[in-house]
Formats: sequence, structure tokens, C-alpha cells
Amino acid sequence: MTVIAHAALSSLGQVPGGAATVLASLRQALGGTGTLAGPAFTPQVADPAPGAGVPDERVRAERAAVPLFHPDLPSPMGALAEAIRTSPGALRSSHPQASVAAVGAHAADIVAHQPLSFALSADSPFGRLYDLDARILLIGVGHDRDSFLHHVETRTPAPRLKLRRFPLLVEGERVWGEAMDVADDNGRFFPTLGAEFEHRHGVHPFRVGAAECRLLPARALVDFAVPRLTELLAA
Repeated sequence: MTVIAHAALSSLGQVPGGAATVLASLRQALGGTGTLAGPAFTPQVADPAPGAGVPDERVRAERAAVPLFHPDLPSPMGALAEAIRTSPGALRSSHPQASVAAVGAHAADIVAHQPLSFALSADSPFGRLYDLDARILLIGVGHDRDSFLHHVETRTPAPRLKLRRFPLLVEGERVWGEAMDVADDNGRFFPTLGAEFEHRHGVHPFRVGAAECRLLPARALVDFAVPRLTELLAA
């Protein structure tokens, strides 16, 4: 199968070899025709003073220190996500703040395209994962950490919105780009959506080491959660 993993590695307890052991275990389970993906988001590639207006010297210095996105830029999304990103043969999509890394049979297809606006939309790695009927693996994290629920919100008719700002290199000049996207949930609706989906579809948590884990079908989750989140947002 194709799997996108979200993990708090420490939740497993002591793992000899750490993230490399978990990565090797997952890849062995998926086999040669499987694919493993992970969020390789880079929130550090963002305007540190988005409401500053005309920037003073301090703001200009802070903005100048923000790195440009590049394929080798580390992600703070956790040890397993970084192990996926840095594994031999891994590929990464190109969004400055919301890239996805993948390794395996469908990696190239998953990361091939990602729009600057609505970076987790149907025309993104999450859309490809939906098409592939991927599974979402949550290791020691809840539905508030499930990026697929942001993809769900892009499919609703009236999503909550935010403005992304990030530096780009355009014809050799560093400029600041802006793009609309869905806003952060901050635990308001996503835990409810996840719990309701688990109950409706008979998803049962299981334990690996000390971690509570879940394996969810992405397509079924999206198809359930889009109309339900639409109701919650309207209310």
C-alpha cells in the first residue's frame, strides 16, 4: 500500500536505532511496490513580521535571515518525517512551507506537483495520495496532527482561510510571495472529525511499543469528513 505517516517518535518508548529503525520497519512492511510518505513542512520559511507594514531595520534583518526553501532544507516535523526525507531515493515536493517527502514506487507521482495557493488541495501530493487510496498512519499522535484533514477543508465550500508569506527566488532576486490557504484548526474540529470517523468505520487504535496508533483509509476519511466539516463550519 501507500502510507503517509505522522509520528511522535518518543511515544513508542525506547527504540534501538531510533527513527532509522522505524523507517526500515515500515519500508520492509510495505515491500518493494509500496510507498511511504511524510509531511516535510518548513514553517521556518515564513515572514517573521507579517503585519509590520513599512519594515524598519530590525524587521528587514529578521526577514533576510529567513531561509529560502530548497530540497535539502530540514523539516521540524519530527524524526520519522526527517528520516523519510533523507532516505536514499526519497523525493520531495516543492512548496516553500508545505512540502511532502516520499520514497518508494509512487514517490515521483505523489510529489510531482503542488500549487503555491491551497498547498494541500486536490492538485497536490494529498490529492495524489487520495487517488492512490493511501492509508494514514498516526503513531502516538491524534487527529489534530493529521494533515489530511487540512486537505479535507480545501474541499469544503467555505473553508477558514489564512495568508501564507514566504521568500522566493525569482530571476535571481529574492522576493516575498503570498498565497491563500486553509487556516489552522487548533484542535477545534479535527479531533471531532477523527473520532466520528473512527466510530462510523470501526477503526480501532492499536499499540506499537508504548504508542497508541491508528491506520485510516485516506479516501474514506475524506469522503466522510468533507460533508461533516462543511456542517461544522456552517454551524
